[in-house]
Amino acid sequence: MRRYYAGIEEEALDYNNCHVLLQSIPYDGTSTWGKGADKGYEAFMNASDNMEIYDIETDTEPYKVGVYVLDPNTEKSSPEAMFLSTYHNAKEHLETGKVVSYFGGEHSVSIGIIKAIYEKHPDITILQIDAHADLRPEYLGTPYNHACAVYDASKHCNLIQVGIRSMDIHEKKHMNMNKVYFAENIMDNDYWMEEAISKMTGKVYITFDLDAFDSSIMPSTGTPEPGGMKWYQTLEFLRKVFKRKEVVGWDIVELAPNPENPAPDFVAAKLYYKMLAYKFEKELTLIDDDF
Repeated sequence: MRRYYAGIEEEALDYNNCHVLLQSIPYDGTSTWGKGADKGYEAFMNASDNMEIYDIETDTEPYKVGVYVLDPNTEKSSPEAMFLSTYHNAKEHLETGKVVSYFGGEHSVSIGIIKAIYEKHPDITILQIDAHADLRPEYLGTPYNHACAVYDASKHCNLIQVGIRSMDIHEKKHMNMNKVYFAENIMDNDYWMEEAISKMTGKVYITFDLDAFDSSIMPSTGTPEPGGMKWYQTLEFLRKVFKRKEVVGWDIVELAPNPENPAPDFVAAKLYYKMLAYKFEKELTLIDDDF
């Protein structure tokens, strides 16, 4: 049965009037500790169905831009097959001219998407918000492991990394320290936000690993790390990015839901909704003015 974003069928039925594509990629083939990211999308959608659809901060109703839910990408035969499938799917989606968005699954699903993005937009900045560096050339026998999520991007794109607080020493050689904002250095100030944005190109794609958040608000992830980003700090940064740059799309990954604690599911759902609000804030204001 087809799912409709936020449970609003009339906004999802007309593909031509929708401005955003949303695809589930429920892949969890290379995660190395906690499993369950393949169940993240359903938890995200269930929370989205039950959240309030008026955004107080922007005074808008973001669902009105129309989010078309695509059929899920269920390829899981191998990491390599998953990479090729996400890559080719993303290439097709980018040709529509709509904003592309994806929900994992583990972080390896982003590798093929990012490759399609930088081929379409050679001047792109990849903004990675994450607890982990994810810069290993390969891990456990494949370059398409979740620990390798932005290695390829580091070689082909302007990569900005925010919230990092866990990595292997060998990843340092692939890291541009001038474009890394470690969690311990950004907790009690906001000067870094303007600095990070000044290093971005005009177009940005965001890959958001939910373990970037402090585990007090996001325990439902495969590899939680203490000392992460907080909710309003993250939103402040994202709103600045969306206002100043052209965000062409985003993915959200690594939600491993816990049936005993649905609160993190709502964090993921509200994060996506906030990104919609920030992306289309001007257009949504015009829409609301017509009512």
